[in-house]
Amino acid sequence: MVGGKARRMAEAELERWMTAHVPGYAGPLRLERLSGGQSNPTWKICAASGDYVLRQKPLGDVLPSAHAVDREFRVMRALADTDVPVPKVHALCEDASVMGAMFFVMDFLPGRVLFDPRLPGVEPVERAGIFDAMNATHAAISLVDPDAVGLGDYGRPGGYVARQVHRWTKQYRASETRKIEAMEGLIAWLPENLPQREEEVRLVHGDYRLDNLILHLTEPRVLAVVDWELSTLGCPYADFAYNVMVWRIAPGLFRGLGGVDLAGTGIPQEADYVDAWCSRTGRQRPDNFDFYVILALFRIAAILQGIAKRAEDGTASDPKAAEMGRTAGPLAEIAWDMVRARG
Repeated sequence: MVGGKARRMAEAELERWMTAHVPGYAGPLRLERLSGGQSNPTWKICAASGDYVLRQKPLGDVLPSAHAVDREFRVMRALADTDVPVPKVHALCEDASVMGAMFFVMDFLPGRVLFDPRLPGVEPVERAGIFDAMNATHAAISLVDPDAVGLGDYGRPGGYVARQVHRWTKQYRASETRKIEAMEGLIAWLPENLPQREEEVRLVHGDYRLDNLILHLTEPRVLAVVDWELSTLGCPYADFAYNVMVWRIAPGLFRGLGGVDLAGTGIPQEADYVDAWCSRTGRQRPDNFDFYVILALFRIAAILQGIAKRAEDGTASDPKAAEMGRTAGPLAEIAWDMVRARG
């Protein structure tokens, strides 16, 4: 969408749709673009009946199975009565003629979205509380019984880790703009070193990071987990490792804690954070937990390569996409260094 006449036409069409599909809605409405939403464009709807959020599939050609806003809608609706905090979702629109692409509408929650895990400007006691709340919230996700909330068919049972290696290798190849030697090494190493343990099948978020949480404005409390487009049924260790990988990434590279002196900051050490999650979930830390962290780094590198490709094609939803895309290589190097350190 753009300004002027096109914006007014889009708002008028959305107004009609909201009136027909969102109970209690009252206009008129005004659209405001929200920051973030690298993958799926995100809008705030300001209306007489309150504020809403619209999550939209990107316009134009996208990778197969990517940007699944319909899955986001389904999983958040299923989690409404669980211990996992999510926004209330209202309706899904699969008619591309309304806004140019599929979208759904959910409640707008006033809160904080924090991007830097070092949490600058936050007191140590609150930092500790935020990390503890993030840990507890993921533990709650990993304990959801998919069958009990109507998500038993939300993904294929078993074989998740192997499928992740295959999927993100395929996605990376589809988005490749240049050869990254570390990614080539990981693509060869990962399938040869898959965990042999039987996988527990649980709901996984797929992109569980600090900046995908809406925090209370004044309390270290998670109000909602958002950005569920990569969610499916899978291995809870792999999903949690994606949250843990920030301890391996330098702050100047991509929202990390690597190399930061955490003493006195309130931020837990990686091992303590993992132990807290295991205690909450009743699980034991596997000996090869580093494999899951390596896989997580490979995945984020593949995701960022996708952003780089969209920036090159001119379809990225964020003006900083090209800059973010350039971090794919360095992140892959961190993972490859972990592989080499294993001997």
